[in-house]
Amino acid sequence: MRRLRKPPGLFRRIASLTMLAWVLGFLWFALLLPQPADDRTTDGIVVVTGGGGRIPRALTELRAGHARKLLIAGVDREVKPGEFAAEYGVEPRLLQCCITLGYDSVDTRSNGLEAARWVAAQRLHSIRLITTDWHMRRAAFDLAAALPDDIVIVRDAVPSRPSLRILFLEYNKLLARIGAWAAGW
Repeated sequence: MRRLRKPPGLFRRIASLTMLAWVLGFLWFALLLPQPADDRTTDGIVVVTGGGGRIPRALTELRAGHARKLLIAGVDREVKPGEFAAEYGVEPRLLQCCITLGYDSVDTRSNGLEAARWVAAQRLHSIRLITTDWHMRRAAFDLAAALPDDIVIVRDAVPSRPSLRILFLEYNKLLARIGAWAAGW
């Protein structure tokens, strides 16, 4: 006698759809990384520390006149302005007039909060966010969550060659951050 198969239960269907959504989302995340921005001008630049090429890119944009102010968020408290200037070849005049070293943040979420305070204090209306391509979506999410809706954010990603491990971790961090935000945390 032939036994009929029982159709998958509701739980299995939901689990399958969830897994499919995660896989498709990960493919989107990994294959369509954000790109560098064009040369448009913004009021300020926010760069978050942590990855190669970020600070040099921000300094290039500042020197090119694409913004008048620069915040480097997440600077280690041990770094003195003179050390920073020597490390990146920043002339004293530029450091004094236009660059703020932000020592208050320790992670992506607090980078957004530190940047939002700086944007308000500087009375800026548009900013260029500079970070690594694989980090851009989460950094932009946290920054947008901390800023008023009328502030324009131009995403300027520094191209990289992230490993599958980095992409996997960053994608899951982004999902966790969105979930925490949706839950009001």
